[in-house]
Order: sequence, then C-alpha cells, then structure tokens
Amino acid sequence: MNQVVNIDQKLTEFSEFWTPKIVGDLNEQQVKLAKLKGEFVWHSHKDEDEMFLVIKGELKIEFESETKHLSAGEFLIIPKGQRHRPVADEEVHVLLFEPKSTLNTGDQQNHFTKNNLDKI
Repeated sequence: MNQVVNIDQKLTEFSEFWTPKIVGDLNEQQVKLAKLKGEFVWHSHKDEDEMFLVIKGELKIEFESETKHLSAGEFLIIPKGQRHRPVADEEVHVLLFEPKSTLNTGDQQNHFTKNNLDKI
C-alpha cells in the first residue's frame, strides 16, 4: 500500500535517544528515524553499509583516523567493516537507511543494543 510518511510527525511519536524506529521497508532495507544525544559506542558492521542523513542538528561521526561533521540536509555512508562512533553534543534527528539485518551496535553488545525495533 502506498503510504506517505511525514518525518516531522513521526519524530514527535518518541523521545528516547539511541533507539531507532522503523518507518519504512524497502527491498530488504529499512528506513529508520532516531534521536541522538551524547556519545554512542565504538562499533562496526561486518556485512552492512550504513547511511546517516541528518534531519536536524549537528552530528559527528568519529573514525579511528578522522571525524566527519554533518549538518541538517547532509548524509554520510559508512562502508561495512569501518569502525566508527556517532557523537551528538546536542539533540540530533537522523534518518537511517540500512539492511534489515543491521544491529544498531554492530559488533558490540551493550546497554545501547536494540534487538527488536518498534515500527511507527
């Protein structure tokens, strides 16, 4: 069924940080929204690329040798296997596009790990 998704409206449906919500499915991929604040865990995804599109705020993606800065309207694709850590000094809203198999903490299991994501 064709369904229009209003990103701003979906973002009002949750408040927790580092807890992605599924807003769409596309060819074995998922479109997710998340709110970020603070430092996430260093991790990598062995078999999946990951895409961060900043909707609101400023996001840093730290890599072992550099840091990328993203502003609203910018996105970054992180190739599979690349160790990284998202950091949000202030609240950031992002759209994620990644395979359904992608675990938010990749090769790490900790308090940030979300095994079963809500669909909103």
